Amino acid sequence: MKKSASAFVSEFMVYLLVLAGFNGAVWLGTVWMRHQISETAEITKQTERRLVAVERRLAETTARLASEQSPQTLESKNREMQLGLVRPAELHIVRVEQAPEARLAALQNFEIFAKEATTGDVSVRFSSVNPGTR
Repeated sequence: MKKSASAFVSEFMVYLLVLAGFNGAVWLGTVWMRHQISETAEITKQTERRLVAVERRLAETTARLASEQSPQTLESKNREMQLGLVRPAELHIVRVEQAPEARLAALQNFEIFAKEATTGDVSVRFSSVNPGTR
């Protein structure tokens, strides 16, 4: 059986239509991907703008806090509010040499630290203020 010329043309048209459909699908996928990229870029820009605004507010708050904690400001507010506060004498000031976390942990769990010092065993125990509440 011999193929006719019209069968060749129809087969060519089918291949051409499949190729056009594939090309359209690739084009549509490319357009969709570019749209997704532009949406992601816009979200990134908005997030960066919010981050800059938060960093600016944080810097302003830090500067204001530093100015409010300056000795001159504290003394003027003391006079303004008539609190009668005075600076502590040097003998009333206690300087802590070690890290406060280690010192507070040793105070809270002194039996654990004492046991480690005497036996060399290391154990961990978690305790809470109100053990019955959990």
